[in-house]
Amino acid sequence: MKTRKNIYFKVVALAAIAIAFAMPAKAQLSDNGYANIDWQFNVPLGNHFADKSIGWGMNFEGGYYFTPHIGAGLFFAFHTNNEYIPTQTLNLSPSSQLTSDQQHALYQLPFGTAFRYRFMPAKKFSPYIGVKLGTQYCKITSYYNIYSSSRDKWGFFVSPEIGANIYPMGPNLFGFHLAFYYDYASNQNKLFTYKIDGLHNLGFRVGLAF
Repeated sequence: MKTRKNIYFKVVALAAIAIAFAMPAKAQLSDNGYANIDWQFNVPLGNHFADKSIGWGMNFEGGYYFTPHIGAGLFFAFHTNNEYIPTQTLNLSPSSQLTSDQQHALYQLPFGTAFRYRFMPAKKFSPYIGVKLGTQYCKITSYYNIYSSSRDKWGFFVSPEIGANIYPMGPNLFGFHLAFYYDYASNQNKLFTYKIDGLHNLGFRVGLAF
């Protein structure tokens, strides 16, 4: 519980810092710049390690529209999914076994470049389609009794999404952001008898638009 509270406070602090930097950055970039800060809900698809859908994630993105419709920028995000494993015996080798319940945690941190095409520039409701390309750091951890074991890997990341910026006070001013996404990462990993061969996720983001 304390660990989750620490994570929560760190996320809130990070979001506050990001907002503080996004506001002057938006002013400097004029109406052609954009920035989004989002809470993220992630649904893992068949990774067989930690498949509980949960909202322990955030997404940060900023960029510039080079034409009224086409924009590009940078992003980074992070997410943690968990799964409880009831007590079982794992045969780790011919001479060793592990008998315990487990709490699995899957941590993903993708970052890279983001591209988007918006359909209605300079409108209060501005829908878009986009794609993110980059790399992803992934760490898998099993907590059992008072111990834990972890493995981490890097992989290629791609994520198409559809979303919209909504500006109640007028185009390109402070507003809200909503997006739905699918992502794939090529991370491969193995811990005990569990194996990950690529990661697939669905999810949505809700946040602020600048």
